[in-house]
Amino acid sequence: MFFFLKKSVLQLSCDSFVGSLNVMTVIVSSGKPPQHTRGLTKLDSMSQTLRTCYVYLNQTSRSFAAVIQALDGELRHAVCIFYLVLRALDTVEDDMTIPLDKKVPMLTHFHTYLYQEDWCFTESQEKDRQVLADFPTISLEFRNLALVYREVISDICHHMGVGMAEFLEKKVGSMKEWDQYCHYVAGLVGIGLSRLFSASQLEDPEVGQDTELANSMGLFLQKTNIIRDYLEDTKEGRAFWPQEAWSQFAGRLEDLAQPDKLESALSCLNLLVTDALRHVPDVIAYLSRLHNQSVFNFCAIPQVMAIATLSSCYNNPMVFQGVVKIRKGQAVTLMMEATNMQAVQTIIFQYSQEILQKVSLTDPSRDKTLHILAVIQGKSTMSQSRTHHLSPMYLSAAMLLAVLSWQYISTAAAQAQGTGDV
Repeated sequence: MFFFLKKSVLQLSCDSFVGSLNVMTVIVSSGKPPQHTRGLTKLDSMSQTLRTCYVYLNQTSRSFAAVIQALDGELRHAVCIFYLVLRALDTVEDDMTIPLDKKVPMLTHFHTYLYQEDWCFTESQEKDRQVLADFPTISLEFRNLALVYREVISDICHHMGVGMAEFLEKKVGSMKEWDQYCHYVAGLVGIGLSRLFSASQLEDPEVGQDTELANSMGLFLQKTNIIRDYLEDTKEGRAFWPQEAWSQFAGRLEDLAQPDKLESALSCLNLLVTDALRHVPDVIAYLSRLHNQSVFNFCAIPQVMAIATLSSCYNNPMVFQGVVKIRKGQAVTLMMEATNMQAVQTIIFQYSQEILQKVSLTDPSRDKTLHILAVIQGKSTMSQSRTHHLSPMYLSAAMLLAVLSWQYISTAAAQAQGTGDV
């Protein structure tokens, strides 16, 4: 899950995810597509405006376009529009050229623009500004959705806009505020998606009703992204690590990147990784409730990518010196295997074991880290080798993602050639 992550949404192991799709595209390019393609969206059967929305989806979401388009039935369109609406909202938040006295009311009232046929914003300087410039196309397709979907999307958009406005001039100070910020920009997405899953009747009502578990799904991804992107963010003047954490180890957040601060930096890093790991038991509980295969894949793949990323980040000096990414082959394996609950539990167990082996005797967070790892491993007992899960069904699921990626990247390119700015 979920596609809204931090300052510009979406970037949880994005390169690795896309790279893995490209690798799998090569695997299937010489053969026929698998028969399990019922989630494949047929552009020629859609209206021009809905077709344009899918073009925008592929342009703005490198990571999640394929899994969104693999969702079953009408849920696929609802999630596509949900993504684009929140992407437009996030683009407003990110645009530093918009003065605060204009940006704050835009964020807090953004949900009302969904019902204004002609509202658009053409002054944005952000790279995804087309979702604002052509917002009438997106809002039209929003209004074409069933009422049960519209209510969810509008409600989440409202609460997220208010939360974004709150943090425009407010830094993330305490650990509690870190949870609050992550709730606004990612937890709410988890809650909204869960409500859409239940509204579609592909999942039971309890999936949408249990907001605590849904919130944890978003927070786990969000915190992983924030932890991994320390260097990129500090170089660009952004601060997402909570002051309550880093102030224990440095006078300024950016000081953690200094070579003589390495030991303190790693202690701070491990503290935050430990905090993120406390959401994993909720992730396991959430995923265990899902029944629909397309929804499970949509939710499970980013979560296993996240714990793999956290394992790579834990006690790793490269977080403060460069970019920490999981390998393409590793991402391919995770996508191929994360198609059932038993396999996901095995993956989580193995990465928690990797982190356990890195825990230092002198780390200040050692006791808390060991405790949460014990809880995680207790909920993800490894009953058999991961290699036993590579059945044709799981391979075909991975191949489906590759086919989806290839088809929609090709479609987007063709659309771009024929529609100018699109």
